[in-house]
Amino acid sequence: MKASSRYAADVLMTAIAPAIWGSTYFVTTSFLPQGYPLTVAMLRALPAGLLLLLIVWKLPTGIWWGRAFILGALNFSFFWAMLFVSAYRLPGGVAATVGAVQPLIVIALSRLFLGKPIRFLAVVAGLIGMSGVAFLVLSPKAALDPDGVAAGLAGAVSMAFGTVLTRHWQPPVSSLTFTSWQLTAGGIVLVPIALLLEPAFPVPTAANILGIAYLGLIGAAFTYLLWFRGLTRIEPSAAASLGFLSPVVATLLGWLALGQNLTPTQLSGFVMVLVSVWLSQRSLMPKAGVVTPIPPGASPARAIRQA
Repeated sequence: MKASSRYAADVLMTAIAPAIWGSTYFVTTSFLPQGYPLTVAMLRALPAGLLLLLIVWKLPTGIWWGRAFILGALNFSFFWAMLFVSAYRLPGGVAATVGAVQPLIVIALSRLFLGKPIRFLAVVAGLIGMSGVAFLVLSPKAALDPDGVAAGLAGAVSMAFGTVLTRHWQPPVSSLTFTSWQLTAGGIVLVPIALLLEPAFPVPTAANILGIAYLGLIGAAFTYLLWFRGLTRIEPSAAASLGFLSPVVATLLGWLALGQNLTPTQLSGFVMVLVSVWLSQRSLMPKAGVVTPIPPGASPARAIRQA
């Protein structure tokens, strides 16, 4: 298979993750009790991580204990906490637009930690994507709260660092094992925070259990397996640009399932987001014949990708 074809397949597989994440708002508001964001985040991460640990039956060793907790905090604990603070203090459109700065942060961090060049086309794609998200979800009456904006930016920086460091720190284990470490560590960090800051979770209903099971098994275990797998095969900035698909899916679900209207401005945002994702992937498409060494324990499929 040509390098470009393999790369395109890896991009499509990775894109499934942020597309599914776009359903989080719908599932949370439709199936879960309100007012327990940290507890829900913990229930989303920890059981999924423990389930994957039971499957792989392999714990971190040495330096990977610390790295697992750092990545778990960046990708889950701190990121989700800041995401919820931002969502509570800002209108949804403003929170999503602030978070959309993440791909640009990933481009800068990839230069710093991975030595990747900053491509002009990738920066342009990131700016178009941010504008598209704003067109998609931002309302004319949206208000700005400084603490909410700060939390949104902190969450974007956290996820950006987690994305780049997940690529930078590649242990000699499978993506499934690496995902189990991070989810479990992130869930463990959230346990005391949720217990201290939130009231006791009510006795779950059947709908609550269904929602938590979806967020844990599909929205965490399955999607982050695809996401972390993707970070071993495509550039972090290319993966981060796929995050623009989340608000697209969220808006589509609001239209299909909740009867919300789609305005011409939102349709323009759809087009801008899709153009942004296409430009970003095109700017990072590997050249034919570029081969990189396979790290220990990695799949041979990682050998052909962009250097």
